[in-house]
This record gives sequence, C-alpha cells and structure tokens, in this order.
Amino acid sequence: MGLLQLLKSQFLCQLIICYVFLASGLIVNLLQLCTSPLWLINKQLARRLNVRLAYCISSQMVAALEWWSGTECTLYTDPKSYSLYGNENAIVVLNHMFEIDFLCGWTFCERFGVLGSSKVLAKKELAYVPIIGWMWYFLEIVFCKRKWEEDRTTVAQSLQRLQDYPENFWFLLYCEGTRFTPKKHQISMQVAESKGLPKLKYHLLPRTKGFWVTVQNLRGTAAAVYDSTLNFRNNEAPTLLGILNGKKYHADLYVRRIPLELIPEDEAECAAWLHKLYQEKDSFQEHYTETGRFPGPIVSPARRPWSLINWLFWSCLLLYPLALLLIQLISSGSVLTIVVSAAICYAASAGVRWMIGQTEINRGSNYGNKEQIDSLRKPSKAST
Repeated sequence: MGLLQLLKSQFLCQLIICYVFLASGLIVNLLQLCTSPLWLINKQLARRLNVRLAYCISSQMVAALEWWSGTECTLYTDPKSYSLYGNENAIVVLNHMFEIDFLCGWTFCERFGVLGSSKVLAKKELAYVPIIGWMWYFLEIVFCKRKWEEDRTTVAQSLQRLQDYPENFWFLLYCEGTRFTPKKHQISMQVAESKGLPKLKYHLLPRTKGFWVTVQNLRGTAAAVYDSTLNFRNNEAPTLLGILNGKKYHADLYVRRIPLELIPEDEAECAAWLHKLYQEKDSFQEHYTETGRFPGPIVSPARRPWSLINWLFWSCLLLYPLALLLIQLISSGSVLTIVVSAAICYAASAGVRWMIGQTEINRGSNYGNKEQIDSLRKPSKAST
C-alpha cells in the first residue's frame, strides 16, 4: 500500500470528507428551501437555481469517485450518437447490479453537463433521506410507492410536469425494479418461466408498466432512450465504503441511443419491446464476461475539473472555521467540551455511513422477492 493510499484509508481523512458533505449538504438544502417562494413568481428561474444547488451536492460524490478513489470510467458507444449526449433530454435504462451503479451514472451525467438536472424514478422512502432525498425533492424527482394502482397516476403527473423543464436532463430508470441478487434472480426467472418469457442470465425480469408510463409521458420531451449496460473489470464488487477508502475501480459502460419514436406506443407492444431489449442487454453482458469488453468503439469523455473545484470550495469554506473551533476547544482545556465535540464528529461519520448503508446490496429491499412471488400466483400475462 502506497503512502497516498494509506492516507486515504485513515479515519481522519474520511471524517473530513463526511463533515464537508454533511455540512455543505444541509446548507444547500436550506438554500433550496429558501427558493420555495420563487416557485410562485418565476418557476423556471427556481428550477435553474435548484439545478445548480443540486450540483453542489451530487458533484461531491462524483469527485469522490473520480478524484479521491481515481476510479476509471470507460464509455463504449456509437461516435454518431456521442455528439447528442448532453444536448437532448433522454431516458436512461440502466442495469441495477452494483452498489455504485447510480454513481457511475452520475459520473457520465457530469461529463456531459447534465448532472445537476439528472432525474430518476426512485422509491418514496428516499425522499426522507437528508441531503440527497431533500435535494431530489426540489429537483422534482419522480417518487413512487411501488404500488401500481397509486403510482400510475402520480408518476404520470410528475413526468408531465417535466415537459417544460428549462434544462436538458437524463431520466434514469431501473426497469428491474430492484437491485440484482442471486435470490431475486432465481425468483424472477421462475416468473419468466411461468409467463413464457425468455430467461435472463445477468438481469431480473424488467417491470414494463413503469417503463411504458415513462415513455408515454415523456414523448415530445425526451428524444431517445439510452440503453446503458454497466460492468466492472476483473469481477470487481465496488462499494461506496470502498470509494470512501480511496479504492480504485474500473467501470465500463455500453450505451446505445434508441430514438423514442422507434418504441411502440401500445402498452403490450412496448412491453414486448422492453423484454427484447433486456435479452439484448443480457447478450452484451455475456460478451463482456467472455471478452472483458463491450462491443463497439470506445469514445470516452475526459473528466471535468468542476466537481473537484466544487469540493475544494466547500472544503475551504467549512474547514477553516472548524479548525478555529478545534483550536479554541483544545486551548480551553474543557474535557466535557472536547468529549461533546468528538461525539458530534463521530455522529457525523455515522450519519454518512448510515446513508451509505442504504445502498448496500445485502441491505436492499425485499421488493424483488415479495412482489415477484405474488406475481407467480397470478394468471400469466406476458405483458406485465
């Protein structure tokens, strides 16, 4: 282990990162709250302000991936499509297998200039997570309860509000509904067999209803679907804690641009189209497993310095008063004050680790287990 890597693994360095993220995140959340009256006066200006405020938070996580851990992200895509990335609204369909797949997605959002405005279809519980969840609320992220009877209307209404969004955005969909695990995959393939659908090796059966609703309500707003397939070299199993410890990973992302007009409008035909898409995604993963790369040319954008500059700005802004406070505490000689301060620092670290814990695979939701077991008991329909 080199000296730099040893330094990155030290608790003090990680504590500083946690402190800067938490303190700046809460400040940004407060600033976002202050934009609330502006929504009544000038909604588009409020949206633009929130895009830039959100960037202050999300880019810190991108900086941790790109600059702190040094993780390399390689893009495989058609050079003809490359020039359109970042210059149009798009629906991103990404496989959900890794703890940091969302962060790799954010990295490419950052490199194409749409990080602050990026959207996702997320479970409702995440709206209550401090900093990230509150940031998402002001970004008009689409939340769902995973109850189709309720989500069908609320998700459609949320998507329709994005039709006049003033910034280009990418809308992320995890069509599998939950993160891939061997247990969920086994249950999912039982569902596929019961419904006469082809089995998948590297993915769960996609949830077609949410995809269809998203496509239908973003027609005329989004120009294309970006079929995105992510994997890591050397069978790496990346984690956010690994990123925080400065561990370097190697991510490969294969992206195909599919014009939205090529996707059927009929719900049943759209469902069949999505199932076929996931069969193709499975073949791409098989190709990667066999060859160590995705098909097609590599056209990777260079990392931009703005995420690092943003982190340095917040670090300078927040660490200076913290250093003055620590000096005063030490000079005061009060044992109680020092103990309380240490407890606050520990709580900050624990808070970040709790948020990280929400992304861990072994602590994922039971959605893919319970829901698909229930679907086995229902009559077979190939379009669900």
